[in-house]
Amino acid sequence: MATAAEITATLPKKPSNKVSHIPGDNGPPIVGYTFHFLKDFHGLVNKMAARYGNVFRYRAIMQDVITLLGPDANEFVLKDADHNFSSKLAWDVVLEELFPNGLMLRDFDNHKLHRKILQGAFKKNVMEGYVERMSQLFDVALPHWKTDQEIHFFDNIKKLLLDSGAQLFLGVKMGREAEKVNEAFIAAVDASLAVVRIPIPGNTWWKGLRGRRYLEKFIGNLVAQKRASNGNDFFTQICHAKGDDGEVLNDREVIDHMIFLLFAAHDTTTSTLTSIVYRLAKHPEWQQKLRDEFNSIGVEHLNYDDLEKMEQTSLVFREVLRMHPPLPTIPRRAIRDIEFNGYKIPKNAAVGVVPLHTHYMPEYWTNPYKFDPERFTPERAEHKKHFYQWVPFGGGHHKCLGLNFAEIQSKVFLYHFLRRFEVSVKPGYEMPFQIVPLAVPKDGFPCTLKAAQKH
Repeated sequence: MATAAEITATLPKKPSNKVSHIPGDNGPPIVGYTFHFLKDFHGLVNKMAARYGNVFRYRAIMQDVITLLGPDANEFVLKDADHNFSSKLAWDVVLEELFPNGLMLRDFDNHKLHRKILQGAFKKNVMEGYVERMSQLFDVALPHWKTDQEIHFFDNIKKLLLDSGAQLFLGVKMGREAEKVNEAFIAAVDASLAVVRIPIPGNTWWKGLRGRRYLEKFIGNLVAQKRASNGNDFFTQICHAKGDDGEVLNDREVIDHMIFLLFAAHDTTTSTLTSIVYRLAKHPEWQQKLRDEFNSIGVEHLNYDDLEKMEQTSLVFREVLRMHPPLPTIPRRAIRDIEFNGYKIPKNAAVGVVPLHTHYMPEYWTNPYKFDPERFTPERAEHKKHFYQWVPFGGGHHKCLGLNFAEIQSKVFLYHFLRRFEVSVKPGYEMPFQIVPLAVPKDGFPCTLKAAQKH
């Protein structure tokens, strides 16, 4: 009997379109629901669910997608106890040429081995060093942010996290070298959304492929140096990381993982911090609660143990990720014929679960459209009705390896940001979100910073 990996290797890159037996429709001719998908994904899913129920199909981005909604669906697809779904086939369509062989683009035993090796870069003793370095980086950078005038927060946090990422992940000091790395990285990220995937000099795809090649060369030239060093950056840690039986990554694998980690960590944390600061600007009472919590800690540079004192911050972090999960939908590809709730899912069908929808289901959340961090307190614990109802980091085999790092980085940034600034938005402002592929503001999130009052 063929293994899951062997089955996956035989499937075509294009997903099956034999899904007409699933409730749903194709939408407008040729383009299907592509524009609805890009413009208002949350609204599209809600409309389809109201019409067809929690299992439906639609056509978008030139493929038919079977969507499964709710915590049970999340568990079925993400836990994937029987290895029915491929993450690699689903993500290869978008990322294979730009970010190949990252953890999301690996399956089954191969994924398990690489995940085990990479976990070495996320151990507690390593994280302790990251906290101190992050704290110093943010403390140096934030005084240069402009006050008493409107700024675009998204642009500022994106640059800050790129600069800090170059140091934390690659061990590269700020300066022209880091800028060139950042430019190449941004070009590759932009290309992941390119519609025209033919390299024509000057177009987005061409720039992205060129950026990828630059990153490969830059990182490749440093591998030997990192293997011989004992630095505390992700790059060095990954070069030294080992599996249970002493397995190490070869140079090609190190390069692929480093580029993918830059991509995954930077984009999701940029999205998360933008959403957090937006909600705090809209709810100044919570902004002040966090500021009071930080002032009670009262140190200039945080250490790892200080993070455990940030209980209010943890509540805000969880609530914002409920309302604005960075990855609103998680794609998979079925590798064999399977069944869910009486519906046959054919082999090679594109399948998606939708954390964003689950996070707003009134069966699980009180007033789900209300910003209410206290729903995560031990007394209320709304998130514990089902293990797969709060899934901003996915779940199962592919649950985000960097989830703790994301929370740590968010807390360290907020500590320095809110002790220094008060943030506000114009009365009545509502941030327009681009939901897919990642939750980011369409307008850059205009806001105003002013010096925080000292108590």
